[in-house]
Amino acid sequence: MTTARLPLFPLNVVLFPGLVLPLNVFEERYRAMMRELLKSDEDEPRRFVVVAIRDGRETAVTGTGMPDPVASPPPAERAPADGFGPDPIQTFHRVGCVADAATIRERADGSFEILATGTTRVRLLSVDTSGPYLTAEVEEVTEEPPAEDEADEAGALAEGVLRAFRAYQKRLAGASERSLSTGSDLPDDPSVVSYLVAAATVLDTPTKQRLLQAPDTATRLREELTLLRRETAVIRHLPSLPAPDLTRAPTHPN
Repeated sequence: MTTARLPLFPLNVVLFPGLVLPLNVFEERYRAMMRELLKSDEDEPRRFVVVAIRDGRETAVTGTGMPDPVASPPPAERAPADGFGPDPIQTFHRVGCVADAATIRERADGSFEILATGTTRVRLLSVDTSGPYLTAEVEEVTEEPPAEDEADEAGALAEGVLRAFRAYQKRLAGASERSLSTGSDLPDDPSVVSYLVAAATVLDTPTKQRLLQAPDTATRLREELTLLRRETAVIRHLPSLPAPDLTRAPTHPN
């Protein structure tokens, strides 16, 4: 299988194909990554790999793409692997997602505002810490096209997941006293449904990672159906359950 070497951006989120990821980039090691990506031609994809952190914590300062209201002193410069242990690959989940940065905007203070979209699942093969930022050798994680009967099953599962997701949204909106989208504009492609629902449902990182790593769409949809029914039941019994800002924008994985 073909491999590639790409910049590596560890985060405390799981990025799914097709989902949008806005970032504020302040640390020098990630600024260096963005400066390097800006050197490529505008018509070339500016790609980096987003991988979820398994242990420890994310040391990069990131946000929703909005400038901080109050200026803060620049963070201390860190080596590429600082905060990720002696063997960084052991700190990361092995399956991540390639992000294509459609927008990389440098601010006056040298920080960056990024808007990227997840494209392809990849598996980490190795991590290189010798440069100004982490890079990784990765291979694509593909889903085999389903047989005809399996395609019919995935389609039926997607319909069930969408119904369960709408019920979940309604319960969550009632719990948080916020209005969510009605779901009328949700896609009908089973694979797209599986990634969108995985990103939009309020789940912990290990659960989202398990959905990202699912071997095929039908498996991912089956697990989502179980999770949605469980989460909806929990919200029904705990109507004051708080919901994070993720629920305001179902297509946003951050």
